[in-house]
Amino acid sequence: MTRLYVTEGLYPREYLSDTVDFIVRTQRESGDIPWFEGGSLDPWDHIESAMGLAIGGKYKEAKMAYQWLAEMQLSNGSWLAAYQDGEIADGTRAESNFVAYIATGLWHYYLITEDIKFLQEFWPVLDRAMNFVIRLKGDQGQIYWAEDTTDGIKEDSLITGCSSIYKSFECALNIAAILNIEKPEWQSTKTDLLHALRHIPDCFDRTWDSKSRFAMDWFYPVLTGVISGSEGRRHLEARWDEFVVDQMGCRCVNDEPWVTVAESCELVMALLSVGETHKAVEVFSWLHQFRDNDGAYWTGYVYTDKALWPLEKPTWTAGAVLLAADALSHYTQASSLFLGPSGPALQNSEGLNYTKILKKT
Repeated sequence: MTRLYVTEGLYPREYLSDTVDFIVRTQRESGDIPWFEGGSLDPWDHIESAMGLAIGGKYKEAKMAYQWLAEMQLSNGSWLAAYQDGEIADGTRAESNFVAYIATGLWHYYLITEDIKFLQEFWPVLDRAMNFVIRLKGDQGQIYWAEDTTDGIKEDSLITGCSSIYKSFECALNIAAILNIEKPEWQSTKTDLLHALRHIPDCFDRTWDSKSRFAMDWFYPVLTGVISGSEGRRHLEARWDEFVVDQMGCRCVNDEPWVTVAESCELVMALLSVGETHKAVEVFSWLHQFRDNDGAYWTGYVYTDKALWPLEKPTWTAGAVLLAADALSHYTQASSLFLGPSGPALQNSEGLNYTKILKKT
């Protein structure tokens, strides 16, 4: 089995250059990054791939990805569920966590490049996107998962999606602070969302079966800072054996024999965020058996059948690998993005420190 141990100061640049180039080759001239050549894309995975490009020093290509989003943004601030070849592939809904993720991508690009003109250029895009997300806020602080283009707001919420949105509001507030723009409604939305995630579980999974069988429901609150420190370590340890398969990675769901590379990479960053560095290094070292000769990574592996499945090598999986390698090695200035709260917006509109907010709640 191919192993790759990545630790602080040891970013495997040459090894991962093919992974970066795979994303570059798949990106279309218009800037959009499909899951694979000829495939469709969703806005969240498109941004994940763009972050991989920025880590690999492909700033022009990463900026093209954000420019494509700017061109495709609807007047209400959203993007639809899926696109292909520059056209809408699924126009049934706009998902709130997809829309909010633009903040995480823009902040990530700025951390690496320190290009303030980039933030100024994309501020109107970000402002419209986050205001769309706020419009989907529920009465207990949760963010509803989508707006249906026919039936309106879908009034239920996902722990994974809301956790991602929480991180995106942190990034959006950092951008606002850099540009010296006050956004108290963004701060209050972030604070209310944290309270809902930590204290009002009945906000989530009200109209469908619980998503607790999914690994992302388990580790995303840790990855995004909703649960941190020793509490975060206990949270991950409590269900470790349900989801982690030794020498392979993280299962997508706890009742299927299927490990996936992207979710394993996100688990790596969650582990790092709560100081579980040894576990993070080990989990990441297992994943390179699923790398192809072109530098891309297969989606996942069904270990009972000893079979790769599906037979797809998504750009967003490559992006997740690059994000995890960066977090482990501290290669770029964005390497700590998912390792804890940081940035100029640590002071909220009431003058309370972010870490104090976490302790208070």
